[in-house]
Amino acid sequence: MNTSSERAAGDAGFALSFEFFPPNTAEGANKLRVVRERLAALGPQFFSVTYGAGGVTRDKTLATVLDIAQAGHAVAPHLSCIGASRESMHELLALYRSHGIRRVVALRGDLPSGMVDMGDFRYASDLIEFIRADSGDWFHIEAAAYPEVHPQARSPRHDLEAFALKMRAGADSAITQYFFNADAYFRFCDDARRLGVQAPIVPGIMPIGNYTQLARFSDACGAEIPRWIRQRLAAFGDDTASLRAFGIEVISELCRRLLEQGAPGLHFYTLNQADASIAILRAIGRAP
Repeated sequence: MNTSSERAAGDAGFALSFEFFPPNTAEGANKLRVVRERLAALGPQFFSVTYGAGGVTRDKTLATVLDIAQAGHAVAPHLSCIGASRESMHELLALYRSHGIRRVVALRGDLPSGMVDMGDFRYASDLIEFIRADSGDWFHIEAAAYPEVHPQARSPRHDLEAFALKMRAGADSAITQYFFNADAYFRFCDDARRLGVQAPIVPGIMPIGNYTQLARFSDACGAEIPRWIRQRLAAFGDDTASLRAFGIEVISELCRRLLEQGAPGLHFYTLNQADASIAILRAIGRAP
């Protein structure tokens, strides 16, 4: 179900990127530097760094982003607009520009517990439109996409139209929520193309290393774990080595199919670990 434009994107190159979350401790920051350099050897386009709404992790995000940039790597900070004012967002964009940051991931984000002020932005499309007005073409803007439908969307059609609106507002490309069903990704891409979206839509990839953690994340974000995968993962119990080997096999096959059928690249949700992502990329012939 992939289109000719997707096949062309896949043939033209391979967009590889890795996502981190800001460490809470100095020890965590040091460990992330080691992980970062291992993954940097694979030649990614950029690293991204997640962001907490309402300033919960803003300072940590900033510190992590600048640490990556100062090491000479391209980095894309996540920007969450919930609870943000236009003034605060202008200041943050100006700060990133002053440090030579050229890419951002623009998200709505979640309202922190107890916060009632939505701020000046209601949707991610509002943020994307603001970034373009504020900074022109300085930033390459990544938007979020949900092949299996955003858990808060009123309907699949509404979710798809919201995605198209983000792209029309000025996003250059998109990164999807992770998924385990390649057909959902290709169907989403085809539907988006029919709404006029021609920008690259890069699939998000979640390596499998811990079943309990994966189930919790997936239930929260609406990513479906196929029953056969859940059953196999649950059956491994405390056999961590077998679980991880199975996870590498399953995700490698997913990545192989995505790339063979025209996906323009892969974006790994690393959880600040390197081994699983490297093993998957090695299995599909994208790492030494």
